[in-house]
Amino acid sequence: MPVRAMAEARLALVIGNGAYVNVAALRNPVNDAILMADSLRKVGFDVKLITEARQDELIRAISDFGRKLRGAGDDATGLFYYAGHGVQSFGSNFLLPVDIALQDAADLSLVGVPAQAVLRQMFSARNKTNIVILDACRNNPFVTIPDLSDNGLAEIKAPRGTFLAYSTAPGDVAVDGTGKNSPFTEALATHLSAPGVPIEALFKDVRVEVVKLTGGKQTPWDTSSLTVDFQFVPAKTPTPEEIQMRQLWESVHMSHDPVQVLLFLRANPGNIYADDARALLRNLMAQALQPEKSSPDAETGTREPEGAQAQAPPEPEAEPGKPAPVNPVQSERDLIEQARQAGTADAYQAYLDAYPEGAFAELARLELKTIREKGPRTDPISKPPEPIPHEQKAPAATASTDMPDTVAFNAPLGIGDPELATRSIAEVIKGSPRFPPVENLPDIYWKDKHCTNCHHWNQENLCTQAKTYLADRKDALGKKHPLGGAFKQALAIWARDGCK
Repeated sequence: MPVRAMAEARLALVIGNGAYVNVAALRNPVNDAILMADSLRKVGFDVKLITEARQDELIRAISDFGRKLRGAGDDATGLFYYAGHGVQSFGSNFLLPVDIALQDAADLSLVGVPAQAVLRQMFSARNKTNIVILDACRNNPFVTIPDLSDNGLAEIKAPRGTFLAYSTAPGDVAVDGTGKNSPFTEALATHLSAPGVPIEALFKDVRVEVVKLTGGKQTPWDTSSLTVDFQFVPAKTPTPEEIQMRQLWESVHMSHDPVQVLLFLRANPGNIYADDARALLRNLMAQALQPEKSSPDAETGTREPEGAQAQAPPEPEAEPGKPAPVNPVQSERDLIEQARQAGTADAYQAYLDAYPEGAFAELARLELKTIREKGPRTDPISKPPEPIPHEQKAPAATASTDMPDTVAFNAPLGIGDPELATRSIAEVIKGSPRFPPVENLPDIYWKDKHCTNCHHWNQENLCTQAKTYLADRKDALGKKHPLGGAFKQALAIWARDGCK
């Protein structure tokens, strides 16, 4: 289903009646209406709030609301909220104005306001989304009048495109509440601002909370004939930078390669995935130290007994009078942990001297190279390092500095050195990086490697990346790119013209 956007018109009529003249007064409805009006305004509704409405005021407000909704267009959202007395008679529900005076059940339709009138006004607007919320199932004020002894409200058949919510199930009585607001409205106001939650799920959360607050005495009820996925607050749309970072992290995560994870942390020490990356790196390094499972004997085809493969090798036993020998797996783990904590060349060299082909030898050599070239740096598992500003420059020889008027995905770029200028974006992204994607990354990890091995680049998601160079041109263009600065400038022009 399509999702309703907040740019569409949102109109709400909110009514709270409590100061009844001829029947029992209610303490909370006005407070409930004020709370709901404020909550709806915060999520983009144009709210008309009416309290202590007489019959003529209630009828006029509903009529004006319908007229305004009809003029708001097909994509408008209408919402009606009522808190106060409500009763049912012969299967129909009535909202009670504060000046109601009733002696005979036959007169109810003359002095009350049928709830169906609200639905009729909404249906006449032919808009796609309407919401009716009735916190009106409190105690019946007419229990002594024959034919008006039923509690609560009757179930309403909602027209298409309508979401109907009651503060309690049909025929049941809602709790007015001991505090400032009713349990139902208080819970609804709390959940209304939750981003990205469909209305059906939101009212389920409200139901759970009300059942808990009332000790099971009240169970809110709703029914829906909506044809769109309505959300009071749409989910936050990620920025192009956030999308790019998520795609990069997903690629690194799926690789299960400790080196890739380490490089990700080096290049992005403070991003939102850093904690997950450190946890993944710990797990991958721990797995690398686990003893290998036995395989079937090549000649006999026999296997070790089931369960034996999962058992770690036993700790070596000490001979009498001698210290216990050190478990080699634990010793290697301790040594690399000491190196990570120290962050010094000597510490990593000590590990390599002891375990030149160890599980962490590749990581240790990379750390050692970084430390010797740039000075001591703390391993990202312990603490993320500060990023080191650096700008890679493309070869200047015979490079074209003229900016092309347009750049197309499948046409020569016309910018940069001849090797770049004569190739299209589609061709460049299938080639190899021109510069290391991470500062001081050894050549073995990037030279003659294909960019498609590290990035899921296609025309669509590359366009997302290119737009970042337009959104914050100074910051984005200042960051190094494995394909060079001229390529980034070409991407910016390409994005400007719609990524064609």
